[in-house]
Amino acid sequence: MSTPAKAPSKKAASKNGASLHRVYSKHMVDGYERAASRAMLHAVGFAREDFKKSQIGIASTWSMVTPCNMHIDQLARQAEAGSNAAGGKAVIFGTITISDGISMGTEGMKYSLVSREVIADSIETVVGCEGFDGLVAIGGCDKNMPGCLIAMARLNRPSVFVYGGTILPGCITGVLAEKRLRKDRREQFAGKNLDIVSCFEAVGSYANHNMDDRELALVEEQAIPGAGSCGGMYTANTMASAIEALGMSLPNSSAQNAVSPAKAADARAAGGAVLDLIKAGIRPRDIMTKQAFENAITVVIALGGSTNAVLHLLAMAHAAGVDLKIDDFTRIGRKVPVLADLKPSGRYLMSELVGIGGQTPLMKMLLEEGLLHGDCLTVTGKTIAANLKRVKPYPKGQDIVRGFDNPIKKDSHLVVLYGNLAPEGAVAKISGKEGLSFSGKAIVFENEQDALTAILDGRVKKGHVIVIRHEGPVGGPGMREMLSPTSAVMGKGLGKDVALITDGRFSGGSHGFVVGHITPEAALGGPLAVVKNGDAITIDAVKHQLTLDIPKSDLDARLAKWKAPKPHYTRGVLAKYAKQVSTASKGAVTD
Repeated sequence: MSTPAKAPSKKAASKNGASLHRVYSKHMVDGYERAASRAMLHAVGFAREDFKKSQIGIASTWSMVTPCNMHIDQLARQAEAGSNAAGGKAVIFGTITISDGISMGTEGMKYSLVSREVIADSIETVVGCEGFDGLVAIGGCDKNMPGCLIAMARLNRPSVFVYGGTILPGCITGVLAEKRLRKDRREQFAGKNLDIVSCFEAVGSYANHNMDDRELALVEEQAIPGAGSCGGMYTANTMASAIEALGMSLPNSSAQNAVSPAKAADARAAGGAVLDLIKAGIRPRDIMTKQAFENAITVVIALGGSTNAVLHLLAMAHAAGVDLKIDDFTRIGRKVPVLADLKPSGRYLMSELVGIGGQTPLMKMLLEEGLLHGDCLTVTGKTIAANLKRVKPYPKGQDIVRGFDNPIKKDSHLVVLYGNLAPEGAVAKISGKEGLSFSGKAIVFENEQDALTAILDGRVKKGHVIVIRHEGPVGGPGMREMLSPTSAVMGKGLGKDVALITDGRFSGGSHGFVVGHITPEAALGGPLAVVKNGDAITIDAVKHQLTLDIPKSDLDARLAKWKAPKPHYTRGVLAKYAKQVSTASKGAVTD
């Protein structure tokens, strides 16, 4: 972890006034000897009076790589305007983003989790080098959001996160349905909300001969209507919700449509809010406390969020110096119910939650039930409780978010498992619709692609436990998401009849009986490495156990014969990542 220059105390700030609002930038631009620095800044738009203002970095994850981020350049401009109007001098800079959805199921997906570290490093590098006094970071996809927060925690300079917003649903209209859907498909698709997971599951339907070329093409063309992050309670919306509950974004930043006046206003307000944080001396580690992370976990559970939240919150806590463990998810999960009926397991999209008031009414429900720490500080400069004081409840009659008397599930869907297959832990996503236990015979694959092929061509049968190994942080490397095989399982109609376990991870769009993050991973000699076809495996979400049902002596004998596989990459970013990365149970961090 980097050790940035210590920020002034609040007492010192009040004594010395505005100069200490520039604790970092003054070293870049003050004094005759910094004339060359000022000359370069004049060229990028600084006026002489700007050198006396707090400099605010605006980290933009804009790119045309993915619809999640294609609009973020405009939000960055809004944040810039907000900072400038509040008396600061904003400077926009960029960082990378990748697309999980496009690379899913390919070798390219190995770079996905790696990008979180690259993004965090790049933001820390720019802010540290340029001496920015504060930071607004705008993210819109799975890895750039935790990447932004990791950088904020490392830098510990006044910061606000802005979520790029959720996409609107796609839809096949009546006219298109009449022209291009068979009659028996119109009821399934016509007028129904579509999203990216609709496409992944359509692949399974096509392989099962339940869709033809024309129908598959129609779903493909209509599912993604424009800018914004994938529309269910998948990883992007999960992490945005967690970050808001953590206190690092403005109220309801997580629950706004990407293309909307509300989202533009959110970005502009964030630009001004960071100036208030500078004046008040409030920094990320004042906000990102253990109790704040507990709030984030609570909201993720109530929303039925992605298993990736476990990985990313552990990494963010590590950067903030907070002692968060995977067992904290179990402890909190025993008392927090799943309340939101959101995709992938539920019926509704994030845009529909936006339509009834967003996340803040849910947080108020949780606070009133005693499940949130209301005294946690946030980027508004106020506590969670103060932010929620005037929030109105959800409208009567809505059924997107249920009450505590009728939860989707009475405890968490995120279940941490141990046992002889996961001595250091694994993370299951158990909605309850699949049941709470599964026993079956292993069908083993050494990578994701081979598993997907077997599912699509019918080799995976009812009663199988699909084992996909050597996809962990080191073994992949990069811990690919298994959305393609889990969606193919659902599309083939096997969702309740097979399970899937892996040392890789899952997209927030995955559902079914799935267990990921198995630690130690196969590439490091974990028990997953020695599972054989036909072995009996039991997943028990009640006992929190993942068990290979063979005698201990047999397992020990298999492990004694195990030999480490050769790495897939010996040079480049993936090779460097494999040498540095920690286990999934510690957040797959690299510092």
